Amino acid sequence: MTVRVDVAPAMDEGSPRWLSRERIVAKAGFNRWLVPPAALAIHLCIGMSYGLSVFWLPLSRALSVGQPAPAACPDMDLATALFTTACDWRVSDLVIVFSTGIVMLGLSAAVFGGWLKRAGPRKAGLAAAACWGGGFLIGALGVYLHQLWLIWLGMGLIGGLGLGLGYISPVSTLVKWFPDRRGMATGMAIMGFGGGAMIGSPLATLLINTFKTPSSVGVWQTLAVMGGLYILAMLCGAFGYRVPPAGWQPEGWTAPASKSAMITSGHVHLDRAHRTPQFWLLWAVLCLNVSAGIGVLALASPMLQEIFGGALIGQPDLGFGQLDPGQKTQIAAVAAGFVGMLSLFNILGRFFWASMSDRIGRKVTYATFFALGCVLYAAAPWAAGIGSKALFVAFFCVILSMYGGGFATIPAYLADVFGTQFVGAIHGRLLTAWSTAGVVGPLVVTAIRQAQVDAGIQGAELYTRTMYILAAFLGAGFVANLLVRPLAARWFMTEAELTAVTKGGVGVGAAGAGERGIGRGGLTLGALLAWLAVGVPIAWGIWTTLTKALILFG
Repeated sequence: MTVRVDVAPAMDEGSPRWLSRERIVAKAGFNRWLVPPAALAIHLCIGMSYGLSVFWLPLSRALSVGQPAPAACPDMDLATALFTTACDWRVSDLVIVFSTGIVMLGLSAAVFGGWLKRAGPRKAGLAAAACWGGGFLIGALGVYLHQLWLIWLGMGLIGGLGLGLGYISPVSTLVKWFPDRRGMATGMAIMGFGGGAMIGSPLATLLINTFKTPSSVGVWQTLAVMGGLYILAMLCGAFGYRVPPAGWQPEGWTAPASKSAMITSGHVHLDRAHRTPQFWLLWAVLCLNVSAGIGVLALASPMLQEIFGGALIGQPDLGFGQLDPGQKTQIAAVAAGFVGMLSLFNILGRFFWASMSDRIGRKVTYATFFALGCVLYAAAPWAAGIGSKALFVAFFCVILSMYGGGFATIPAYLADVFGTQFVGAIHGRLLTAWSTAGVVGPLVVTAIRQAQVDAGIQGAELYTRTMYILAAFLGAGFVANLLVRPLAARWFMTEAELTAVTKGGVGVGAAGAGERGIGRGGLTLGALLAWLAVGVPIAWGIWTTLTKALILFG
């Protein structure tokens, strides 16, 4: 079997020197702890994709701000909605922006993964900044001109390209900088994607309220400001990227002599990875884990309200259908606290479970996700049946921690199975599983719920069948994970192929002691400032989320 070997020149022809791969190879004295904040800077920005819903309701009244009723057009079809300047947009038309972005994330990560390997993370980070931040600016223009197609183009298509490039840009870099802590390293960065909305949503709400006037909902100004901030923050992250020289490893560290058979010392070329059964088993593992979790996220708020009804506000004898408008407003606030708790555990789970996987192994970690998840999904109807809000919330907080942990652990799992040389590009292709799950999960959950509603089922039993089906998803994922085995030797690159790929000093190459003085440091002044730059916004987002979540227990 032969593979195409992409030999990247030492200097990329036609590119400025500061964009070249050679330029970002770390020199003596570089501190590897500067790389995770750079990755977080990008992921915290693109993570706002989960918080875009904060714009939909204001935009649905963009033309009728201050009026008692929206400027609705009866029988408006989608083609009319895309170009109208006289009718308010429907929320269902605006939500397509999110769906488009998630689909584009998977597609762009798959298509541009190979380019990322050749171009390096700095170029990918710059492209992500231009697409994601630029998408917000185009979206602002679309709101200002009241042209929905511009919002779809900017925040959906172009922004989605930025999502994919920004998501995968730090993966292979962090794995190479932290061979001793792969899970922790990728968990730190991908935690940022889960936390982006935790920061961006309250910031957007603050800006909307600041810019709102009797004649404007304040959204186009908010999008313009956030787009500019995202470009600036992501550029800082992109210029903070460095890659280790070929053969580098942490000084004083050597790979354990007796290591798991699941952790390879070889490297599989991008062209070969998708031909292996292990790739498709891991694709199924990610898809099934995400489908179950994202299905819950899609219906978290209505699920809590419809199951517990008046019990959420001290009226246990009242079902959801018996509540008056004022009471429904009260329980909606409680449900918002539930959503906030789920978001927080989604974020924390990304770091906790990815770090834990360094100790117990990636396969055992995923086995835990699926086995424990099955039990918790199956037990959720029981908790609802006995009216225990605390148990119900606790079950789903743990479930969402494992949902987030699945995203953060999969890059390290791929590095274990396929090696680190092409892990970023392989991860990009695997993210098509996320695009698939983003459609399948919500579709299955909403279809089952609607069938139950049509059958006249209400209260705690409304979501029972849904929980059992999601448990079955995780059961199938457990089997797929169980079938993952180490790759046969024939899939790995030869020494000659590996030498050709790493020519120019960037990459993995043969194992060696690495250059003395690279990666040393720890808590230096520069590292402290870099971590404060990303840590302060994270702390603010966590505080804001916890403040809202307190309503759930009030």
